[in-house]
Amino acid sequence: MVMNGEKARPGTAAQPLISLRERKKQLTYQAVSDAAIAMFLERGFDKVSVAEVAAAADISKPTLFRYFPTKEDLALHRFADHEDEAARMVAARPEGESPLDALRRHFLDGLERRDPVTGLCDAPEVLAFHRMLYGTPSLVARLYGYQSRSEAALARALGDGVRDRLAAGQIIAVQRILAMESWRRIDAGESADEVYGDAVRAAELAFVQLRSGIEGDR
Repeated sequence: MVMNGEKARPGTAAQPLISLRERKKQLTYQAVSDAAIAMFLERGFDKVSVAEVAAAADISKPTLFRYFPTKEDLALHRFADHEDEAARMVAARPEGESPLDALRRHFLDGLERRDPVTGLCDAPEVLAFHRMLYGTPSLVARLYGYQSRSEAALARALGDGVRDRLAAGQIIAVQRILAMESWRRIDAGESADEVYGDAVRAAELAFVQLRSGIEGDR
């Protein structure tokens, strides 16, 4: 068993209101990232320069780098909102629900909604983005940084002890593997609806294994 369902939850204080300045900053992030991704998908990530993205977004190159320190960040901005998603699900879970049950519920809900993060999405623009992502080594390498920060955030939400860090590493790895399996099948030509049943069964199996431990069912 990799998680203690009785662990005390972190506080769930109300989120502060976002200031107008912060809202404008977020909109700029999104607009610049969207423009960059459109160019990357049309011409290929390696064939588009940062200067071209800045020109398309009507900002200077130095300004662009204040928002996005690297070219890879332009493509992966949409993952930033998901970095602490698992941690937020644990922190906001209903009273009496274990962390693992909250994460299982959230992942199954994502499958039902065809959330691209679960890998179970066959929308053409999502397929194109994933093909660009997994076909570009520098983006794949950068993606591991996002996953590492997601793991660290989840570990903190669980308590940040050694046991919690081990659990977080296992959970984030399981979610990544489940998403990659669904994406692999969809990329090979199956529809999201065709994969859905197997994706749910795989997720249920994965969370049972997380709960019982690697050798629990052997």
